[in-house]
Amino acid sequence: MPHTAPFGTWSSPIQARDVARAGVVPQWLDVVDGAVWWAEARPAEGGRVALVRRVGDTVEEVLPAPWNARNRVHEYGGRPWLVVGTALVFTHWDDQRVYARDLDSGEVRPLTTAPREHHGVRYGDLRPGRDGEVWAVREAVTGARRTDVARDLVAISLAGGEPRTLAATHHFLTAPQLSPDGRHAAWLGWEHPAMPWDGTELCVAELAEDGTFGAHRVLAGGPKTSVCQLDWEDAGTLLALLDPDGWWNLHRVTLDGSLTNLAPAEAELGGALWKLGARWTIPLGEGRHAVLDSGRLAVLDEQSATLTPVAPELTEWATSPAALDGGVVGIAAGPRRDLAVVHVDLGSGAITELTAQPELPSAGYLPVPEERTFHTADGEPIPAYVYPPANPQFAGPEGERPPYVVHAHGGPTGRNYPVLALDFAFFTSRGIGVVAVNYGGSTGYGRRFRERLRESWGLVDVGDCAAVAEALVAEGTADGERIAIRGGSAGGFTSAASMTTVRTYHAATVKFPILDLQPWTGEGGETHDFESRYLDGLIGPLPETAQRYLDRSPINNIGALAGPVLLLQGLEDEICPPEQADRFVASLRGSGIPHAHLTFEGEQHGFRKADTIVTALESELAFYGQVFGFTTPGVAALDLLR
Repeated sequence: MPHTAPFGTWSSPIQARDVARAGVVPQWLDVVDGAVWWAEARPAEGGRVALVRRVGDTVEEVLPAPWNARNRVHEYGGRPWLVVGTALVFTHWDDQRVYARDLDSGEVRPLTTAPREHHGVRYGDLRPGRDGEVWAVREAVTGARRTDVARDLVAISLAGGEPRTLAATHHFLTAPQLSPDGRHAAWLGWEHPAMPWDGTELCVAELAEDGTFGAHRVLAGGPKTSVCQLDWEDAGTLLALLDPDGWWNLHRVTLDGSLTNLAPAEAELGGALWKLGARWTIPLGEGRHAVLDSGRLAVLDEQSATLTPVAPELTEWATSPAALDGGVVGIAAGPRRDLAVVHVDLGSGAITELTAQPELPSAGYLPVPEERTFHTADGEPIPAYVYPPANPQFAGPEGERPPYVVHAHGGPTGRNYPVLALDFAFFTSRGIGVVAVNYGGSTGYGRRFRERLRESWGLVDVGDCAAVAEALVAEGTADGERIAIRGGSAGGFTSAASMTTVRTYHAATVKFPILDLQPWTGEGGETHDFESRYLDGLIGPLPETAQRYLDRSPINNIGALAGPVLLLQGLEDEICPPEQADRFVASLRGSGIPHAHLTFEGEQHGFRKADTIVTALESELAFYGQVFGFTTPGVAALDLLR
């Protein structure tokens, strides 16, 4: 029989160090000469991104320390590696240069020159170019402001030297892709104030004999159509994911500009292009394509114009599937599976795991996410995943309802998936429920749902999260006096905005947030170039809507805070810089509101180091215990200031 103990006090085998170890996350997967390669983020190595490949049944490292295959293009990074012949070409975090490692000798040599200032030139989205070249996006710092950045498309010689400029058609660009006959190149471009999920242009240019680009033409896309992926099908046609009808569907685009939707459906087969080089679809041959339908694997058949789900137990696939041996290989997770490299046989549906799962506690400690749809007062759906408390050794006292934490994802065009989340299990196994909300603005539900947030950030997201929390309280699932909200980046804004505008919550964990909207945005603002005009769409254009920026900034509403706040911040964050949290905390001093502010050296946007992950999780648990009045065995109390 389970022991009876107050929710939040249960002892658990899931420690913060286990969550950090599970942070060895595969990414940027591809198939090279029949072998599966991927990058691998390693918290135990300070967040270093290694490269590995699977040969037979063995996984071997092909880019050892100290090399770190990561780059700063758009600050979120782009595809950081490519194999050309016997050379592994990669971007290195420390200096942002492009290097080549000879796969036979192991010799590493630089292909680009050292920038004159630290990280002053960055490269990303590496693609095969003409013989002896790699094509990429180059991003160069041009001034003292975070928004002083220029970009162009370049050819990097495998012999080294100064890269050759190919084109600079837009302020934002994806790397060019060479047509099979070598006569054309295609890429995506867009301009401020649009984000890539608002409107992009699919461009094509002819190549001259010397490899220079001619004038470009726009084949698809526009101000209200987003193209998020393109690939050459043959010398005269491309396959592209775009949403002229409100859903990212797969289209065939010819060089004369004709456009054919291969399977019209209210299905989201693409996504928000936060990282250059993301891939949602791959051709399988004979008119069939593997696609990610709102993150789940499916096969699109042109002849029948249908989408058929595959391996439905894998509920989230990373944006890098590849074709292999009559199936699809990729990085996937499910309600009972952590992220792993897997192969799915398209004939039988059999799933083969190519990387070992981290050692997990028994299933009784892992909550199975419950897919729910809540509704706003005016009937708008709010998808969410409920992770109830789960621990076979404990039960709560009769009549006591558990505390719950509302998880607000980042983006805000991100989304949650119904998968095993060990950081959630860290809380649920101790008796604290979690609900992950896909509020209006999330991707995966079509353009209309995404644009519910247009000029309504701080309203729709806050309202949707509160509606879910209040519904859980009303149905008796959660204790209305012990509801918290947590989130990072845009989710940090939503958490802080919630605490200053509604009375649903009694505490908030705010990680690397936006807290002061007007100084954050614009050409001279505190954030980086990629998102410097993002708030034009989320809040409204300046100066016409300046009052909205003031009204919705949590820093201007501290007097309305509903309860204590824990702030967690990386000190090298260029996206949500620490100055934002510093000003917020300074305003809290002497307010009487309990708060804590933890900062982390060497962390950028998001936490990558094992020690940081451990400290952040344990501090969050201690915070909830102190605020909600329960003990947290094995976790030290925080020093809450007032």
